[in-house]
Amino acid sequence: MSSPIRLYMSMSLDGYIAGPDDRPGQQLGRAGGRLFNWLDGRKSGGPSGQVYREAPATGTVISGWRTFKLAGRRQGDHHDGVPILVLTHYGDEGGDGDVPPGHARFVTDVEDCARQARAAAGDRPVMVQGAGAVRAVLRAGQIDEMEIHLIPVLLADGRRLFDHLGPDHIELDLVRRLEVRDVTHLRYRVRRPGEAA
Repeated sequence: MSSPIRLYMSMSLDGYIAGPDDRPGQQLGRAGGRLFNWLDGRKSGGPSGQVYREAPATGTVISGWRTFKLAGRRQGDHHDGVPILVLTHYGDEGGDGDVPPGHARFVTDVEDCARQARAAAGDRPVMVQGAGAVRAVLRAGQIDEMEIHLIPVLLADGRRLFDHLGPDHIELDLVRRLEVRDVTHLRYRVRRPGEAA
């Protein structure tokens, strides 16, 4: 099997991945930092530590342009030099007329991006980040798994993850559930259309 493309995202119970007014200097929006309190347990031997230690096994990152820009263009690096494929409508110069730094490349076609990401990842998973990129890759039928870090908070406003997916529903199979006090780590397999449970 080729490398799985996996969404990794911390999300509030009401579906937000950032609070309102996310912008440079306030990348997670107002109150959005609450979604990452679970990282306080990343050095533990518990479930959150396990999930955190799995992320560096990523072979390639697919990022949305907005996420890439808010993250300071990742200074051209992410996860020790793995390729970063930035989905953008702007072509080779991204959205600011500049070439991508370091290990980053701009890609405009979603399916081509998925092919490049799988090829570059080898036998490791591909990480997808950013609401816009997630929706585009999911609509294209290219996401294999979803790793959702579900946080017991209602943000009530901000940037939602699963808005505007299109008319077709998507079936998911739960393959892992790890629970601690401040987060439930859920991994789902995305079922292909017509595939039985």
